[in-house]
Amino acid sequence: MDQLFAEASFLHYLGVSLLLGGAVLYKLRKNQVRLGKRCAFGVLLLALLEVFCFLALPGFLGLSLFALSCLIFYVSISPGMLPVDSKAVLITGCDSGIGYALARYLDTVGFNVIAAVLNKDGQGAVALKSSCSQRLSLLQLDVTNSAQIKKAYEEVKAVLHNKGLWGFINNAGVLGYVVDGELLPIDMYKKCMEVNFFGAVEVTKTFFPLLRKARGRLINICSLGGYIPMPGLSAYGASKAALSMFSGVMRQELSKWGVKVAAFYPGGFKTNICGSERQWDEQGKEILASIMQETRDDFGEDYIFKLKNRYNDMIDNSSADISPVLYDMHHALLAKKPNYMYTPGHTLLLLSLFHYFPLWIYDLVANRLIIKNKQLPCGVLGTCQHKSKDM
Repeated sequence: MDQLFAEASFLHYLGVSLLLGGAVLYKLRKNQVRLGKRCAFGVLLLALLEVFCFLALPGFLGLSLFALSCLIFYVSISPGMLPVDSKAVLITGCDSGIGYALARYLDTVGFNVIAAVLNKDGQGAVALKSSCSQRLSLLQLDVTNSAQIKKAYEEVKAVLHNKGLWGFINNAGVLGYVVDGELLPIDMYKKCMEVNFFGAVEVTKTFFPLLRKARGRLINICSLGGYIPMPGLSAYGASKAALSMFSGVMRQELSKWGVKVAAFYPGGFKTNICGSERQWDEQGKEILASIMQETRDDFGEDYIFKLKNRYNDMIDNSSADISPVLYDMHHALLAKKPNYMYTPGHTLLLLSLFHYFPLWIYDLVANRLIIKNKQLPCGVLGTCQHKSKDM
């Protein structure tokens, strides 16, 4: 009898699993929902729960718990996608990198893309315009220039013929130098905040009326470096952390207007934000010119000039495939119930280590991923040759 009950119980579990699988696949296909990381993770948890319920709980209780979990999972799946219907989307920082790729992708999907660029006559802007449809329009916009922001707003209003703006994507940003925070010139801290935070806030505030009119989507490209600490990214991380908090508050405040907010935390993609070899060489000279003699003596010029190797390390650890960002952006813009937080790229390991493990484990992994060159300042090694001072 026990064997018959066990076999029947197994068949029940199998039946529930097959029923859920069929229902989920049908819903995903009907609503044109992509099986993302969250959905795949949910399926994995359900599989583990099924094993636990079958082995550890009495037949009816375990089956009921598993069936209830399956029902909750099914209900939580995205209810579907909205049609594009030539919705208008404005993207800042489209000269290169993620902004450039987003503009091209959303244009192919059918959006009316307004690509804001730092230089309308620049190589990136010209290439973007020539490779996209007639729907795409270029917009001259320096997010740190208040006059340009106001002018851009009036131009966009004219393009939209007084209609609302469905999507506003804050993508423009600067990385700054990937060096120890003590060595980073204060002007670079200010520049990162000026572009990545204050510029994003000002341009967003200016375009709020158009977003409210469309009950659209505000999407801020934050950074994994603004969510968890990463060595060498003190200025960049601080500015992106500020943008992240701004995104969270806007999510709360704009909900009464029907505007949805999403924050992106991409990790590990190759873009032009890292700069060039020439810029890296100039970085060392600027750092030496800005720091005190005592700091120069403690770190050593050799250490400072070799910091440019960190850029190569970052590039080596990055992926040239930006498609995860594009797919998540498509979901954020058109899903009936978009997520607030998107983490495209190789982010799961670092996020998990930071939240669920001792900090020393996270620090160890983060340092190995970001800083392959283990050179230390001469002050740490005890090899500094301090310049003698005249008495």
